[in-house]
Amino acid sequence: MISLKKITGKCSLALLAGVLLIGSPVAQAQDAVAGKAIFEGNCAACHSIDADVVGPALKDAHKRRGEEWLVKFIKNSQEMVQAGDKDAVALFEKFNKVPMPAFGSSLSDDDIKNVIAFITAESDKPAQAVAEVTTTTATDSTATVAAEKEVAFMDLPPALHFAFILAAVIILLMVLVVLLMYRLFIPMMGDTIYDEDFRSSFAGRVYFLMRGDVTMVTGTAKNEIHSDHDFDGIQEYDNDLPPWWKTMFYVTIVFAVGYMLHYHVFKTGALQTEEYEAEVKEAAILAAKNVDDPNAVTDYKVLTEAAALESGKSIFNTNCAACHGQEGQGTVGPNLTDEYWLHGGDVNAIFKTVKYGVPAKGMVPWQGKLTKDQILEVSSYILSLKGTNPANAKEPQGEKM
Repeated sequence: MISLKKITGKCSLALLAGVLLIGSPVAQAQDAVAGKAIFEGNCAACHSIDADVVGPALKDAHKRRGEEWLVKFIKNSQEMVQAGDKDAVALFEKFNKVPMPAFGSSLSDDDIKNVIAFITAESDKPAQAVAEVTTTTATDSTATVAAEKEVAFMDLPPALHFAFILAAVIILLMVLVVLLMYRLFIPMMGDTIYDEDFRSSFAGRVYFLMRGDVTMVTGTAKNEIHSDHDFDGIQEYDNDLPPWWKTMFYVTIVFAVGYMLHYHVFKTGALQTEEYEAEVKEAAILAAKNVDDPNAVTDYKVLTEAAALESGKSIFNTNCAACHGQEGQGTVGPNLTDEYWLHGGDVNAIFKTVKYGVPAKGMVPWQGKLTKDQILEVSSYILSLKGTNPANAKEPQGEKM
């Protein structure tokens, strides 16, 4: 028979093992797993571990505040703000006085401690993922630069090489002809180039402009008094406007006539409105090729099937209710049951708001967490809430649709 002493020894060892197991990392990991589920269901809409969203980044929050403070804050943050807690008031002021929902009635102390265990586990993770993202981004940037590298001149088609050479030869010949004429005809004229008739001609003005006389550009000062009156010794002279100014004025007249004929008489050119509409259509075509472009034109239809709306309700309760209320009545976020909308009230506008978010107003983008079908389901469900008139609904915001 086995002695009582041996049985007692084995029981003691089992008890000791159980005590060690309770305090072991395995038990802590189980708390973190449970905390992750609670975090994703209640906190992820407004908080991230590494970045400020609606609320602050939660990395190392347990080190900054302590577990007891965090439990009290999560249960009812506004109670601590009203009580004058320095840290609670500072957070409330820093994040635009957006009140954090009170979870004291929906989460137990153990649930909150599990969330803190999850935050602790995530905070202690190495920054390996960040390094991988940085490496990937650098690789993509290198690939983009390589793709945008310009083609070398020598790699152009031979036909383009021939066109460039021909144009250069023609320009060179024109310069040589001008110089030849200058060398032949100017010496033949002798001193007659200084006669007023030649100097006032176009050829003479060009010639003397090449020699440094800028009269062709500035005009000649007449020094003729325009009138007999003067003021403080200042007199008016009857000088012409500079030729360059008059030339530009004449050019604008010719341009205006051509512009009127082109755009308003013959209607061979597109006016600004037509150009804008054409560019909008072109941009829509280009944007449609990029699924992540917020300006891409979409044509989604509202889902009315019971299964789709039930799926949208489930997604809404999991991800949106923390800021908009279980019935869409609005808490931190706006009321979704009335006729007023901040960013458009049709299914396509709501789809884009959910997908890309409104970071400036604290609305996080959901495109990385929800699929296109899920976003369309929750957008359709949100539209189905119109006119439900829940209790304690938030005041209207935005424009009536």
